[in-house]
Amino acid sequence: MLRLLGWLFGFGVFCALGAVAVGAVYLNQLNATLPDYTVLKDYQPPVTTRVHAADGTLLAEYARERRLFQPIETIPPLIINAFISAEDKDFYTHSGIAVDGVVRALRDNIMARVEGNDSIQGGGSTITQQVAKNFLLTSEQTWDRKIQEAILALRIESTFSKNKILELYVNEIFLGLNSYGVAAAALNYFDKALYELTLSEAAYLAALPKGPNNYHPFRRPKQAIERRNWVIDRMVENGYVTAEEAAKAKEEPLNVKPRTSGSQLFSAEYFTEEVRRQLGKLYGEAELYGGGLSVRTTLDPHLQDYARRALMDGLIHYDHGEGFRGPIASVDISSDWGAAVNAVKPLSDVPEWTLAVVLEMGDNEGRIGIRPATDIEGKVSAERVTGTIAGPDIKWVSKKLGSILKPGDVIYVSKLADREGAYTLEQVPELEGALVAMDPRTGRVLAMVGGFSYAESEFNRATQAMRQPGSSFKPIVYSAALDNGYTPASVVLDAPIEIVNGDGSVWRPENYAQEFYGPQTLRRGIERSRNVMTVRLAKDLGMPLISDYAKMFGIYDELNPVLAMALGAGETTDMRMTAAYATIANGGRRIVPTLIDRIQDRYGKTIYRHDERVCDGCAAETWNQQGEPLIIDNREQVLDPMTAYQITSMMEGVVQRGTGTGAKSLGRPVAGKTGTSNDYKDAWFIGFTPELAVGVYVGFDTPRNMGRQSTGGEMAVPIFTEFVSKALKGKPPTPFNMPGGMAQVWIDPGTGVKANGGDQAIYEAFKPGTGPNLVTSVIGVDSNAFQAIQAGQDPAATDMTLGRGGLF
Repeated sequence: MLRLLGWLFGFGVFCALGAVAVGAVYLNQLNATLPDYTVLKDYQPPVTTRVHAADGTLLAEYARERRLFQPIETIPPLIINAFISAEDKDFYTHSGIAVDGVVRALRDNIMARVEGNDSIQGGGSTITQQVAKNFLLTSEQTWDRKIQEAILALRIESTFSKNKILELYVNEIFLGLNSYGVAAAALNYFDKALYELTLSEAAYLAALPKGPNNYHPFRRPKQAIERRNWVIDRMVENGYVTAEEAAKAKEEPLNVKPRTSGSQLFSAEYFTEEVRRQLGKLYGEAELYGGGLSVRTTLDPHLQDYARRALMDGLIHYDHGEGFRGPIASVDISSDWGAAVNAVKPLSDVPEWTLAVVLEMGDNEGRIGIRPATDIEGKVSAERVTGTIAGPDIKWVSKKLGSILKPGDVIYVSKLADREGAYTLEQVPELEGALVAMDPRTGRVLAMVGGFSYAESEFNRATQAMRQPGSSFKPIVYSAALDNGYTPASVVLDAPIEIVNGDGSVWRPENYAQEFYGPQTLRRGIERSRNVMTVRLAKDLGMPLISDYAKMFGIYDELNPVLAMALGAGETTDMRMTAAYATIANGGRRIVPTLIDRIQDRYGKTIYRHDERVCDGCAAETWNQQGEPLIIDNREQVLDPMTAYQITSMMEGVVQRGTGTGAKSLGRPVAGKTGTSNDYKDAWFIGFTPELAVGVYVGFDTPRNMGRQSTGGEMAVPIFTEFVSKALKGKPPTPFNMPGGMAQVWIDPGTGVKANGGDQAIYEAFKPGTGPNLVTSVIGVDSNAFQAIQAGQDPAATDMTLGRGGLF
């Protein structure tokens, strides 16, 4: 018997040692496949990149996992206590694994095996184990993975502080509604920062880690409230809140108010998309969508809204002249008209308009149903609102409403302010355009609109549409002339000219009115947008010089040096043209337009700043009688400041006496130039004051004739004027600053010779060593042309003639 007992004991020891050996080998194999947990020390979770306007208004957020990293020391105790109560009440006392939880999980798995269920049952995971699983392991339910999780949890606990583990946990967990981490969840569920959350709200967020869909606030509100209240009860048990506080919190509804968008400004979609593209080029997609960049842009929200409205008004004004093209859709209203019209997607970025369906239509008046709202779950509101439309309120439609609309037609309408329930008909214009507003001193883009509606078309006509600028390019030609010996009083012949092209063909440029005006001063040539004299001027200067100036101004990377380009036949963008004019406005310093002022990384370190000017003396830590710091403008001087003033003064004449007189109503110093391309396909006005440079372009996306008289003065100047009147409202008029050393002399604008004042005389600015002509000296005269055109005649001296032409 003793021998048997001894044998059994030995056999047991042998089995035990064997089990230990097998266990050691097994654990050693597991250990070899364990991920390196020390990487948590340098872990950087993907964080949302946020883009802000110049005043801090949130414009956009970019993320694949919408997360806002929150250091543990900035997370309120209420939040921490809620999550500990819900997920791991012994977090601060255990060593990484909870023994009772492991025993409970082991028991559950044994019972599952007895019942024939071979899958591993979850449960018993501490916050530390969840960190190990979420960061280092897969969610696979196997014994190997569970043991690895426990080993890693022990090692993590021995390496990191409790607060560090908790920081990793609350910033990584997924909580539904595209929320990663508690800070993002607070915003997405309640539109609040963490410190603003109530006990009820904190408890609800802490209820979500076990399964956000199980406690969805709209799909399963009953389960959501039950789980929230369970968390509140656990907080009472753990001594974090009183029974009275708990009772009050449990009586509250969920109060979930999801943020449907990160943007607080609906009118800046073209701007923010351009910023997104630039960030992607600078830092790559991974950093853009996960780097947690904080981007401060140049956008002024007020100017952006003025720009959107001005461009909309201009495009709608033209479109109304083209008539009504018909409804955007037709739906069946025999049952629920609300659901039918709700199925039609509206423009999300034109808040003044709403979709409506025609319910009844008489001869010239009808009843309409307004598209009902949709909740966060996509359910159509049960409320039905109706209104009326009447022909007398829609003056741009010449036909009676009954002949163009019928029940079931879906249309856009906007409210009339003077009558309750009355609406007017709207229509998305086919004509498109762009507006760019820029600080001419810095190149900061203060507003940018790339089209009527970003929801309708994401193509940005401010930066992507390549169009012929027409005569708005002429100031570059005249600037080159003024930099190279000409004065504003220099006289160039405006008479027929023939240009023989390289292929032997002949080009005969014409003026807009298809007339010729004889000798003209440079000032009058730009004020009246003379094509032929501009070609003669470019021919005298040489097109290679004009091409160099166009490149220095940033209008073109390369310009084919042929004379047609002097009339703006080369294609460029509104952004580039506006930057070129801003260069003139600031005295000739090269402008590089920017939409971004500053970029900071996730830690607040500035990694990009647009303003690269040098500040001499800014680094001094103490004052030792030294002078004030001096900011040195190190930007390239591409135009003589005196030339810049001369061309600015000449373009003031465009507004006062020339093709841009529509902007004269602003009642302040404004310089600018109109432009219209061949066959009225593109219309421009680029203008500026000392504070603001603005470029407006109008045209169809597929270029076509906009109609007779669709010039820059008719199409673009009104948009410019509406915008600038609002943008500078309340600001006193500021004159353009003339550089020192220049002399002003009264001249005759027709001959360029000195005058004694008078209504027609111009107070012209001259560089040192130059002055008005002593006698009329005409550039470009040959015997034939001079016989054809009598010098000094200008039928347009007192009245501008309109008519057909080419580029002008």
